[in-house]
Amino acid sequence: MITTKKIIDEVALWNEFRAGDHAAFSSIYHNYVSLLYNYSTSITADRELIKDCLHDLFVELWKNHRNLGETTSIRYYLMASIKRKLVRHLETQQRHFQHQEAYYLENPDFITSHENRLVAFEEEQSFSDTLAESFKYLTKRQREAISLKFFHDMDTDQISSKMSINPQSVYNLIFGALKILKEHISVEKLTIA
Repeated sequence: MITTKKIIDEVALWNEFRAGDHAAFSSIYHNYVSLLYNYSTSITADRELIKDCLHDLFVELWKNHRNLGETTSIRYYLMASIKRKLVRHLETQQRHFQHQEAYYLENPDFITSHENRLVAFEEEQSFSDTLAESFKYLTKRQREAISLKFFHDMDTDQISSKMSINPQSVYNLIFGALKILKEHISVEKLTIA
């Protein structure tokens, strides 16, 4: 029994697609997507990237179908297109990787071990606890002034207006509060046992 392979008139199919024929576009997709996928695996082993690029390629083809030029070989046109797209993505990934690698080499302190991150977290937690404990020694007005100054980033005039006191009183409250905090936040209290 002789089987005949369906011969596609690529020029006619391409021109129908360029004219906006959705059936022609669908035919191009179904006839070439597997071939393009297999061809792409010779360029990269990243199958997700291949799928993404194939999807993008066909979306862009349909979107720009009226502006595409003529071709006598849809197969080679699509193979060249997917190759360009994959190579661009791979080059971008490589540049990104090299940039990250250079950054880490220039900033070795950026890479810290899990243990170092844990110690830093514990130190920060200890400082927060000590600070919170020290706030108990402040008067309500001192806590309010410190909060407005350092946590709400207000200047003296804004604090003065908010608390309905003169600027000198704001200075006195903040200075007194800082003096008390300094007495209660000692280096010994900040070190982890």
